[in-house]
Amino acid sequence: MDSVFGAQGRAPQDLTARARIRDAALEQFAEHGVKGATMRGIAEAAGVSLGLVQHHFRTKDVLRQACDDVIVEKFRRELTRSAAEDTLGTPGPMTDLYTTSGPLLRYLARAMIDGSIAAAEVFDELTAGAEDFLSHTWPDRFPPGSARVRDAASVMAAMHSGTVVLHDHLARRFGVDPLDSAHATRIGEAMLDLYAAMGEFATSPTARRIRESTATYHDNLGHHPGGQQ
Repeated sequence: MDSVFGAQGRAPQDLTARARIRDAALEQFAEHGVKGATMRGIAEAAGVSLGLVQHHFRTKDVLRQACDDVIVEKFRRELTRSAAEDTLGTPGPMTDLYTTSGPLLRYLARAMIDGSIAAAEVFDELTAGAEDFLSHTWPDRFPPGSARVRDAASVMAAMHSGTVVLHDHLARRFGVDPLDSAHATRIGEAMLDLYAAMGEFATSPTARRIRESTATYHDNLGHHPGGQQ
């Protein structure tokens, strides 16, 4: 499929008209939102006529669906590849996406804010991948199918995808845009540093007191947290 996501460095004129329109739509939707973007603006960004946009996609809703399909397929492919390489749940897959798919991630950030179906599907894919990773790596701590692994995987997916949604704030703090390919490793490196530090913290006296306080709270309520069911 011709696209900026599968053909980095390819000149726009080398793409098919349909691919140029879709890629332009991804960028326009990311910048202006679905409501703010216009078919005419997308046509201008793609360097084609409005009539050609309507010929290929008819309406803005159809064009948005095409963009949603691209984002879901891209993440599903990356997660499938990560599963085959046994790197699910690690910062690696997200870093690979930062490196290759800046415009797609900007679109995803906007889709998550707008609450699109595609964003929900991507989040569910990330969560499923995180569940597999956690259960495979620590089966005793995160039994497959348990509430504990479901909750932990959901939080992990939220943490990772949250860096996409909040990339403007990260850019302000980093001094560079982490969705630009030149700086794509910044988030992954920071995640690894954070995970290493939190691993040490998890065995500290402070963390132990937090767990004890949590257990006492649930005992007082007469039930246990989902992870202990």
